[in-house]
Amino acid sequence: MTPKEKQPSEPPSPIPTSSLPHDIIVNILARVSRSEYPKLSLVSKHFRSILTSREIYATRSSLGCTEHCLYVVLFNLKTKENRCYILLRTTTSSHHRLVLVPSLPALPYGPYPSSFASAGSKIYVFADINDSNTTLSIDCESHTVQTLPSIMPERLSYTNADVIDGRVYVIGRLSKDLDKMKVVVFNTETQTWEPEMTRSEVEAGDMYHGSVVMGDKMYTKDFDSSYVYEPKERKWETDEVMNSKEWRYGCVVDDVLYYYECEEGEVKELRAFDGKERCWRVVKGLEGLLRETRSSLWAHTESYGGKLALFFPKGGEGRRSEIWCAGISVERRQGGEIWGKVEWCNHLVTGFQITKTLDVVV
Repeated sequence: MTPKEKQPSEPPSPIPTSSLPHDIIVNILARVSRSEYPKLSLVSKHFRSILTSREIYATRSSLGCTEHCLYVVLFNLKTKENRCYILLRTTTSSHHRLVLVPSLPALPYGPYPSSFASAGSKIYVFADINDSNTTLSIDCESHTVQTLPSIMPERLSYTNADVIDGRVYVIGRLSKDLDKMKVVVFNTETQTWEPEMTRSEVEAGDMYHGSVVMGDKMYTKDFDSSYVYEPKERKWETDEVMNSKEWRYGCVVDDVLYYYECEEGEVKELRAFDGKERCWRVVKGLEGLLRETRSSLWAHTESYGGKLALFFPKGGEGRRSEIWCAGISVERRQGGEIWGKVEWCNHLVTGFQITKTLDVVV
């Protein structure tokens, strides 16, 4: 060895986390992506207690480190249960996977479809089970579930739910008279049902294909028509332009409605409805992905943090059907064209059906 040559330096010894003050550990963990929390919770009991505490999420909020997480409610074709999963990205690649939330019990499942809505870090569930409405609140920070503090003013079936200005609007049919529809309102801040109720002025069919919010209005659809509910005026209208497409299981990104055109015999396309320009467009740039989805007879879209997730089945509609998901960024170009870019796409699970997808901020 020449005099100028040096021995390779030893890496510095890591500082034991047990020697760090509690506040510093919380501050560090709050800056880490929530997708890493399952692995970090295995480090120690101390880490696990921090990562499931209110303190870590209050710190994330104060530091501006909150993020959008996709929760997926899956129906198990074998056990006949709805369970809640989180879509997580692996640390070494763009591959995504669904992770069961083990602390959450099976969600209500009955003769009528349940409805779900997300507001901040909570998911609200409305179900018609055993001749009464079951209303639940899921805390996505602590992964606990509780019954809402007050009962729904009217028993409703075939419900849809969505959130406008911190209020959950639940649209459904009166269980005692299925020809009549009503809207009931739950205030997420006061955790109470508001006294006013609105009866539908239109004769609508079953609206269990989802709802969306654009421009502070709630849009929903039955098999024939599209309907708009204006909360301030407590008024119902039909929308003839939206009626021209069979939009179902759609989502809204930057006030534009997206849905997957999956009618049997139709060309598979991702379509977009611009509420301001009042027109439909085809999202361009997704030809490769659409070839992968050509056998899909249904698909769900969901927004998360300004992007779009497309959940679609492959391999048929039975028990062996695979559920895939693609993450898509969308861009509006000159002339109003909308282009999409596939950022990732992979298989998630087999033997399940999607009940609901939800964008939650934690």
